[in-house]
Amino acid sequence: MGLDDKLSNTGEDLKGKAKETAGKASGDEAQEAEGKTDQSKSDLKQAGEKVKDAFKK
Repeated sequence: MGLDDKLSNTGEDLKGKAKETAGKASGDEAQEAEGKTDQSKSDLKQAGEKVKDAFKK
């Protein structure tokens, strides 16, 4: 996994956590769900990168 990909995925994960927290604090269920979705996308991307790295070895 390249450093740029790691940073991008981490940034997306943090953005998702912030949206989720803000949604919980304000009672905005849509924003909370969007934050969880962003985190899930980040997790899938990270898993895909790990699979690519495994095949490179």
